[in-house]
This record gives sequence, structure tokens and C-alpha cells, in this order.
Amino acid sequence: MKYTDINADTINRWVDGGWEWSVPITHEAYQSAKRGEWDVLLSPRKNVPHGWFEPCLANGRLGGAKLLGLACGGGQQMPIFAALGADCTVLDYSERQLDQERYVAAREGYNICIVRADMSEQLPLEDGAFDVIFNPVSNCYIEDVYHVWRECFRILKHGGLLLAGMDNGFNFMFDDYAERPLVVANRFPFNPLKNPDQTKYSKSDGIQFSHTLEEQIGGQLKAGFRLTDVYEDTNSDPASIEDGIPAYWITRSVKP
Repeated sequence: MKYTDINADTINRWVDGGWEWSVPITHEAYQSAKRGEWDVLLSPRKNVPHGWFEPCLANGRLGGAKLLGLACGGGQQMPIFAALGADCTVLDYSERQLDQERYVAAREGYNICIVRADMSEQLPLEDGAFDVIFNPVSNCYIEDVYHVWRECFRILKHGGLLLAGMDNGFNFMFDDYAERPLVVANRFPFNPLKNPDQTKYSKSDGIQFSHTLEEQIGGQLKAGFRLTDVYEDTNSDPASIEDGIPAYWITRSVKP
């Protein structure tokens, strides 16, 4: 069984268990977005600056901008973009995450193109098709992130935006954030496909991978992107918030 199929099955199970990233937004939140009151997340805690969507965002609306939610199922972010007037496509490999998108779209009466596809393979999308790619933290489930960035570059229009959330590796270092002193539990790279001692995590967490700065941000640059802004975020875990330890990088990049 391919590791991405294992991950899709894992996330399907999480969705059925009420995973926080699979709980659809309410009707009230959708209506608020239509009134221009909205925020979206690429990482657990910090909202994405609205200015990051410019020039696609004008007068509080996305005005028909073609937007891809990459590994963005769950009915949380895409309904906001639909409410703002974007022409939305969502791609995810978890059928249950896509079910949440179908549910919200049917409830609110908007159209969205839903694509089930494996990010580790060539995406079934045309060259230069999108104005914006919105990619929340997810490439920790993919071994080769260089491939992901190349595909993002291919399917974006010139001048298109890549907004991405990325794990910086901290999450793979410790088993218990609340333990003091913190005890390093894993050596890097974290890759259960190559390090058999790390497979014990796969039963509950799927098969995940740590990635370096060179892979994450350097990989975007090598693909051809121009980095325009960046911020960091912490986990939602109370101990991580208290310590202020960043666990994620969030980037805004442009295809020249």
C-alpha cells in the first residue's frame, strides 16, 4: 500500500473522530464572510493577513479569482473563499475531507470543483490555471516537497500567488511538549520510510516527514517562486503557546 494511501485512510479516520481540521464552518460564519467579516488559517493559530491576497483581493472581494485549495479539504477555508466570490477548486486525497466540502457547498448553495488526487503525483490540473494556491500545513505527509513546489509553479498563472503553511520540524523532535525539560525523541530527518525506529508513530499519525528550510523555502525558490513575505506560528498546544516556540513557517510567494 502506498504511503499516501495510508495517510488518506488515517485522515479519514480522524475526520470520523471529529478532527479539528475537519469541522465545517457554520452558516453564520459563511454569512459573515459574505459581509466581508472573515479570516483564514494556513497554520494552527495566526490568521493570514488579508493583504497577502492582493492584488486578487479588491474591495474585500476575490472577484472571480481562480483559487485552488491544495490539501485544503474540511469545509473550513474554501467556503470563505467562495463567499468572497472566488472560483474555487479544492484538491485533497481524503475522501472524508472532501465530503465536508460537499456538505457546506450544498448547504450554502455555491459551486466548487472537487478533485481527489495524490499530491505526491502530477496534479490533474492544467498549466497556468490558477491565480491563487492556498496550501495549509500538509506537506508533512509528502516525502518529496520539491515535487509539490514544482507542481504549484506549473499550475499557477504568471503573477499568481502561493500561500503556504509548513511544518518546520519542531513537531517531530518531541513526543510530549508539556514535559520539562523537553526530551528530544527523534533524530532527523524524520522519515519512517527510511528510519525503521520511527515507524511506531505511523499507526496513529500516518506516515509523516520532517523537512528542512532548504526543502521548504529553498524548494519554492528553486521551483522559480519569488518569496515576498513570511511569518511563524506555534502549535495550539498550551505548553507550546506558553513557551512561544515556533513550529510552522508561513510564506507568501509569487510566480514571476
